[in-house]
Amino acid sequence: MAEEFWRWSETSWRNPDLEGWQKGTLTAGVDIGSTSTQAVLLSDKRLVAYASIRTGANSKDSAHNAMRKVFDLTGLRQEDIAFTVGTGYGRVNVPFADKTITEITCHAKGAHYIYGSTVRTILDMGGQDCKAIHCDETGRVVSFMMNDKCAAGTGRGMEVIADLLGVPIEEIGERSLQVEKDPPPITSQCVVFAKTEVGHLMREGWTKEQVLAAYCEAMAERVARLLRQNEMVEDFAITGGIAKNIGVVKRIERLMHVKALQSDYDSQIAGALGGAVLGYDLLQRRKKRARKTE
Repeated sequence: MAEEFWRWSETSWRNPDLEGWQKGTLTAGVDIGSTSTQAVLLSDKRLVAYASIRTGANSKDSAHNAMRKVFDLTGLRQEDIAFTVGTGYGRVNVPFADKTITEITCHAKGAHYIYGSTVRTILDMGGQDCKAIHCDETGRVVSFMMNDKCAAGTGRGMEVIADLLGVPIEEIGERSLQVEKDPPPITSQCVVFAKTEVGHLMREGWTKEQVLAAYCEAMAERVARLLRQNEMVEDFAITGGIAKNIGVVKRIERLMHVKALQSDYDSQIAGALGGAVLGYDLLQRRKKRARKTE
C-alpha cells in the first residue's frame, strides 16, 4: 500500500486537571469540515475533552465517530449532553444536534475563548476555503469575507502537494523554511494547474524545500489579499488546520506586519469549541425564559 503523505494525525484529549466537571451543565459542539471533523465537550464552559478526526465519506458517521471518541475519554453517553450544536460545512448532518450555527459565528466565538477578548481579526484557514472574520470584545461577528472555493488556497490543496512531493503534511511548514531565500510563489490559482507547475519546477531542478516555500508563499499571499480586503484589525488570530503550518503562518505575519496570537489550545477545535460555548449560552437563555413564564 502506497504511503499517504497527506494523512495528518488524528487527536483526542481529556483535561487531566479539571475536577467536578460531571456536575456541570454539559454542552457539545461538532464541526464537520470538508477534510476534518471535531467534537468538543464543555462543562459550564470549561473544556473537558475534544477529538479531531478525518471527515469520511458520510458526514453523519463522522459526527458520530468524533463524539464517540469524546465519550470514550469521559465515560459519557449522548443523553448526558444537555445541548449540542452542529457547525461547519456538514452541520446539517449532525443527527443529534439541538441547533445548527454557521462556522463563521462559531469560529469567532471559539477564537474569543482560545485567544481572549482582545482578538479582533480571525483568519479561519480550513479544508476548502478561507475566511477573514472581524469580531467584537464578546466574540460576536461584525463582518467577514470568504475566498473563492479553489483548493489551492486551502488545507486540501496542501494535502495534494504533500502527496505529490512525498513529504508528510506535518513536515511541510518546517521544510518550507529550510531555504536561504524564498523563491517566487507558485502562480497557479487552481490546484490542478498548481500540480502541473510543481512538476515543471521539479524537472527544472528545484528542491522539495524550494517548491514548498513557493507554495506556502502563494497561500500566504492569497490570504493576505483577503485580510487586506476586509481590513486588518489587531489583535490577530488564526484558526483551522493550516494554523499549524508554521511556513504559512510566518509568511502571513511578514506580509501583514503582524504577529499572530499564540495559545496552548489546538487551533483546529475553534469551530466546535465555539459551538459548545454558544450551546451553553442558548441553553441558559432558554432556562431564563422558562423561569419568567412560571
